[in-house]
Amino acid sequence: MISQTEENYLKALWNIISNKGEASVNELSKQLEIKMPTVNSMMKRLAEKGLVIYESYKPLKLTDKGKKQAALIIRKHRLTEMYLVEKMGFGWEEVHDIAEQIEHIQSPAFFEKMDELLGFPKVDPHGSPIPDKTGKIEAEQYIRYIKLSDCREGDTVTFMAVSHSSDDLLKFLNSRELSLGSKIKVRSIEPFDDSMTVSYGGRKAEMLSNKVCDKLLVRPA
Repeated sequence: MISQTEENYLKALWNIISNKGEASVNELSKQLEIKMPTVNSMMKRLAEKGLVIYESYKPLKLTDKGKKQAALIIRKHRLTEMYLVEKMGFGWEEVHDIAEQIEHIQSPAFFEKMDELLGFPKVDPHGSPIPDKTGKIEAEQYIRYIKLSDCREGDTVTFMAVSHSSDDLLKFLNSRELSLGSKIKVRSIEPFDDSMTVSYGGRKAEMLSNKVCDKLLVRPA
């Protein structure tokens, strides 16, 4: 059994490694907003439990056991977010903090029932893949997504996921009525700052900053 605090460290480490390929104590310290000596101490503890490979001046790594444990925490979080949106009517910008609390429930049967009631979804409300109950992710299609910011003028794509689901970004997308599944046509790209004028739904000319476009994951329509 691992503690809630240890689960938070494993999840943060999993997220950093998934996004960047590797992680350092410094990055983990910044993401969790915890001082580095405390992070170092926790890494030693997790290494003793066989969950992390921790060596001085080398990137942090999750062991196979650590990867599975972290993935199962991610699974609980993303299933909860999906349940809150699909079954309880929450907005996709409202569910993260609630899921942060529920993900620590130690009852596999609880989350298996949640999965069943949802019809065994492959992705969460933000388009991120949900690990299965063994901790594996069917992420091949997700990996093939590209950033909207990498598209060219004239491209037509389908909005599939957000790479960073911050509340501010999701509220911005809500205000622009831009949701997953929307077909987006790139009308023009501003050379100065790479902002895009796009059309989707009933909107014929909506300008999106490069900062926003960089966080929207799409695939050819």
